[in-house]
Amino acid sequence: MRLNDALLGAILLGFAGWIWWLTSFFPSFPGQDYGPNLFPRILATGIGLCALVLVLRGVRNRAPLLVVEGWVVQPRRVISFLLIPLAALAYILVSDPLGFIPTAFLLLLGLSLWFQARPLVALPVAAGMTFLVHWFFAGLMRVPLPRGVLDSVL
Repeated sequence: MRLNDALLGAILLGFAGWIWWLTSFFPSFPGQDYGPNLFPRILATGIGLCALVLVLRGVRNRAPLLVVEGWVVQPRRVISFLLIPLAALAYILVSDPLGFIPTAFLLLLGLSLWFQARPLVALPVAAGMTFLVHWFFAGLMRVPLPRGVLDSVL
């Protein structure tokens, strides 16, 4: 399935506008020229500019808005396509009660095995990447990651 650049650009432009609108509700810091809305608005501006380029290019090419390709009728490929956003949704729903480490490990292991990595490779890679990401975000960046069932251990 292929979207025309104009349609994809319009979707991204709406997304950038939505980000900009949401940041208008962020609190401001007294005595500072900028607040917590600065970085998301910089990203929204970049997304919006790229979206405008896509819209202009899509309108100029005059291609169909949507082209359905052959992989859409193959169930395994459709599942593979949907697994990444479903994994993100699963992380959102499960990480608080289960915790970052078990959730990330299980998701990485499951995705690796689905995409046909050998178990002897998938296990250490999933474990290593889980601990590397945890170390980076929780240790270096001081981002509070959910502890879940490991709260008494961590």
